[in-house]
Amino acid sequence: MKDGVVYLKADQCTQVVNKKVTLNDVAEIYSSDNSVLKETGDIILYTFKGDKNEKTVFSVMKVICMIQKIYPDITVENIGETDFIVEYKMPQAPQKWLEYLKLAAVSLIVFFGAAFTIMTFNTDVSVGEVFNDFYYLVTGVHKSNGSVLEIAYSIGIPIGILGFYNHFKSIKIHNDPTPIHMEMRTYEDDMNNAIIKDASREDTIIK
Repeated sequence: MKDGVVYLKADQCTQVVNKKVTLNDVAEIYSSDNSVLKETGDIILYTFKGDKNEKTVFSVMKVICMIQKIYPDITVENIGETDFIVEYKMPQAPQKWLEYLKLAAVSLIVFFGAAFTIMTFNTDVSVGEVFNDFYYLVTGVHKSNGSVLEIAYSIGIPIGILGFYNHFKSIKIHNDPTPIHMEMRTYEDDMNNAIIKDASREDTIIK
């Protein structure tokens, strides 16, 4: 008869590519007994059916019950999520040309979207007139063409964006997450929480 403690830590969302999902696939497990550690890790948590991508929400209570069916005297300590998502992704051969096409499309959208935003902002706050007034205050004459102000402004905007987003590894200023990374993680957390709450309301969590 085995006893002791098994520590369980599951992330909020885990992707798997095998239809037969074991506990090792979705959670970190720790036990001082290696045989308990191996056997609990090999427990089959779920088997996805059908040939499509799918998300399923599990309660950690389901995992605890499965472990204690094998080892009734084991204490299971959960230090991770109480409800977690397992996402099955069908294995696919990598298609680099499609990834490059997506990258090009996103880059064009971001480029033209940013350019439009900057232009409308400059129009709203009359940046051109501000430059004209500043040029007149400094030089005492009205400028008729572009000046060093517009050139410096045009160069400063992309440099400022690159520095702010800190997104290029070869010239990374620091190791902090970029604003894009933070927004992506916030979106992921919100989406996962929404999936778990919907599953709870619809009573589709596997318990």
